[in-house]
Amino acid sequence: MLKDYSSWGPAYRNFKVREGVYVPEPVEEFSGDNPFTKMAPIRGPLKDINFDGTYPYLDKSLKFKIWHFIIYLTTWIAAFPVNKIRYGLRIEGREKIRKNRKLLANGVMTVCNHVHRWDMICVLQAMRYRKAWIPMYAQPFRGKDGFLMKAIGGIAIPEERNGLREFDKALDELHTNKQWIHIFPESCSWKFYAPLRPFKIGAFNMAYRYSLPIIPMIISFRPRTGWRRFFNKEEPLLTIHVGDPIIPTPNTPRKEEAARMRDLAHKAMLDMAGIVSNPWPSNIN
Repeated sequence: MLKDYSSWGPAYRNFKVREGVYVPEPVEEFSGDNPFTKMAPIRGPLKDINFDGTYPYLDKSLKFKIWHFIIYLTTWIAAFPVNKIRYGLRIEGREKIRKNRKLLANGVMTVCNHVHRWDMICVLQAMRYRKAWIPMYAQPFRGKDGFLMKAIGGIAIPEERNGLREFDKALDELHTNKQWIHIFPESCSWKFYAPLRPFKIGAFNMAYRYSLPIIPMIISFRPRTGWRRFFNKEEPLLTIHVGDPIIPTPNTPRKEEAARMRDLAHKAMLDMAGIVSNPWPSNIN
């Protein structure tokens, strides 16, 4: 009989996994009603930034290009090895990217659950050291980590209607240049939360608009054992699973096709993580 984790709170109601799948105990009191509750605080002080039509969503300044290069170089040289040493990162299914390289030659969208401060580092490692651009909520760009978020490839989603045109132009340019785009469709981070939350539809509308294949990924957890217990015995080790590409169907209604891709990605991620009963559906209307 599979273990039921409902005693851990409403956010784990009817949650069950395959035998042998590790589920870390909650480190926060997750909301059982709203899966989009923002749990991670924004580090201040907050800057006064307007995400309107004047904001550089795709910064082309020399200063930014230099910092973008430095941040990625530091990520490859330092963060990737640290992630493997401290969090024991394992990558399963990465050969699917190599096998489908012709399909992905004109750009791709990756999606992943949002469960760790370094989950974007995990995604980049799974992508075989490619760069990615990441649309994100605008508010954290005002905080202490805003510059780093931008330098790693973050693109603020505008808060005002007059910023949407420039935001769309930035994405159009990335697509023209065959860049990879990553989105966390759960929208906000819940630390070490094993169930998969519902997905916002925006990522899949974007994939439909640009005819981008979607590669679903999901981070699951392993118990911390051996010498890695010296780092932090309370934090689990990480495994990121890479799924098969989901291909948009041309000449189909956008609403129906975006929903189809969302549901397929959600199901594929549940299967890869060994989740047999999940508290949340793929979407909440």
